[in-house]
Amino acid sequence: MADEHNTGVLVIGLGRFGSAVATTLERLGQAVLAVDNDPVKIAHWAGRFPLVEADCTNPEALEQLGAREFPVAVVGISGRLEASVLITANLVDLETQQVWAKATSPEHARILQRIGAHHIVMPEADAGNRVAHLVSGKLLDYIDVEDGFTIVKMRPPLETHGFTLGDLGIRKKYGVTVIGTKPPGEAFVYASEDTRVGPNDIMIVAGHSDLLERFAARP
Repeated sequence: MADEHNTGVLVIGLGRFGSAVATTLERLGQAVLAVDNDPVKIAHWAGRFPLVEADCTNPEALEQLGAREFPVAVVGISGRLEASVLITANLVDLETQQVWAKATSPEHARILQRIGAHHIVMPEADAGNRVAHLVSGKLLDYIDVEDGFTIVKMRPPLETHGFTLGDLGIRKKYGVTVIGTKPPGEAFVYASEDTRVGPNDIMIVAGHSDLLERFAARP
């Protein structure tokens, strides 16, 4: 069994978040084992990916389903705080290499971090933050990477039209870096000093979120 799952992912909790993770992993060809203690959810997802009905708040249950053999585990349970914390702690005790845990609040996230979760996911907060940035300006897409560093997709400001990136000196002037551009109907082009910005291009730009918002707000 260890050889079968040594590169797989254990997904605990088949709510909207956990089931989305499991189905996407399966589509990507990744070995996945999904676990839930609700027989209704197990029946609903039967045949989509490997499933086990078990209560993972019990460390013995995790041992029995072979949790030690998975280098990555995702705890999709968040509505029941005690269960989320117990399952995460059990996985940490099993020395799982990467534990991803869903949190519903900053307080929940802090608890999960303190007991040893390696990655905290707050889907609702992340989605709300992203949508707020998209509806408030010219940004076409927004990815918050970490510690304020952000990557955005945007339309080029008027002052950049027709000039090369070398002419514009965007990084020196605005503190952000153009990663590349995509002219209409053409492939994405990695940025160079000679890249000329067209009025209908899409720009991929990276930098601190505050600086990016200022640059995107240019007319």
